[in-house]
Amino acid sequence: MKNFITDFKTISDSRGALVALEGNKNIPFDIKRVYYLHSLNSEPRGFHAHKELRQMALCLNGSCDMILDDGVEKMTIKIDSRSQGVLIEPMVWHEMHNFSPDCIFLVLASDYYDESDYIRDYEQFKNLINNNR
Repeated sequence: MKNFITDFKTISDSRGALVALEGNKNIPFDIKRVYYLHSLNSEPRGFHAHKELRQMALCLNGSCDMILDDGVEKMTIKIDSRSQGVLIEPMVWHEMHNFSPDCIFLVLASDYYDESDYIRDYEQFKNLINNNR
């Protein structure tokens, strides 16, 4: 899997810290949608891939584990830094697990919500990956 972790520059002084997220600069796409998850329990989330959508996922507070699967390689990443994001490219199955009680999980997306862009069945995802090789 290609580079998917982005370290964002943090500007700190006596007043605190600032991290700027800028579309087409440190976020490699135009940002058209922003959403976040909070008040999470122990139930995992995600379990899908997108045909076209690109996303950047960050934990603004707390932590979680993210599973990324491109059909060839599967990896688990712990997200626990406010200044680090995970780039989720199209055709990457992703799941989020083990949310800390204080987790706030932010996602920046390259397009508006479109249900037809989702692949929600893992076997269908694997078949699409295999057919595209």
